[in-house]
This record gives sequence, C-alpha cells and structure tokens, in this order.
Amino acid sequence: MLTRRQLLKASGVGIAATGLPFLSRAAAIVVPGLLAETDLIYLSPIKSNGKESRCQAEIWFAHSGSDMYVCTSSDAWRTRAIASGLTRARVWIGDVGNWQSANGKYLALPSIVATGEIISDKAIEAQALDLFGDKYPLQWVLWGPRFRKGLEDGSRTMIRYRPTT
Repeated sequence: MLTRRQLLKASGVGIAATGLPFLSRAAAIVVPGLLAETDLIYLSPIKSNGKESRCQAEIWFAHSGSDMYVCTSSDAWRTRAIASGLTRARVWIGDVGNWQSANGKYLALPSIVATGEIISDKAIEAQALDLFGDKYPLQWVLWGPRFRKGLEDGSRTMIRYRPTT
C-alpha cells in the first residue's frame, strides 16, 4: 500500500519552504502565503509545562486563510492532547520530508504557535475535506474516501489550528 508521502512524491507535487525565521505578529499576513506554498506542516503539541511534545510529525493539511485543518487518527497524540485541554501546538510550515529522517531540518522552517480545536460540525468538516481535495487532487482519489469514512466511524478527527502568534 502506498503511503501519502509516496503518493505525493510520485505525483511530483511539492514546493520547498521559504526558510523564514519564527513568525510573530505578521503571521496573519504571512502564514496564508506560506501555507499555499507547501504540502506539509510539522506539528507538535505543547505540554502544560510549555515544552513541545516529543510527539512530532509531518502531516497533510488544508487551509483557509491562516486556519489549518488536519484530519488525523482519533488515537493520535494531537487529538488526545486537545481532548485533554492541551490546545496549543507548534506548527512548522514547509516540507523537508519525514520528520524522523529529516535530522531536525524542519526545526529551521518558519514556525508559529497555534491553538487547536476538535471540529464536530459536519458542515465545517465537509468544507475542510473539499479543501483537502483541492490541495491534493491526485492523492485525494485514494485518501478522500478514507478520511470521510474515518470521520464517519470516529477513527479520524478533524482539527482546526489557528495561529496565536
């Protein structure tokens, strides 16, 4: 079975990040442009002590303005963190490959702190899924039905992240 990353690479889709440093107040202006230029973001929940979790991952996302939508496993730490009240996350914007084999390169990508929330509104889920289909048209043939089925049976959760910095 092909992974999303393999399918993405095979399709020739993918644009390198701009290499900007940590984003601050300008995030609302800069973030949408950066999000339009990349196929992946890297995410790490922020623990109650303010430190980033060791649970980090590259992940597909869709966006509307600065809002980022992630459709992830309901068992994933991202989902469990938000469900337990840990709503803040560090988001690195760009694509340097699998986070575990990237040797920390994603840490040099532009980053923001965002607040995540679990989306249960079916209309917002549907809009986000349409955005995923627009962003990943070739991959969506395979992954779209999986995401939809997962949201229906509860094995996947839609999360919206909004920049806070």
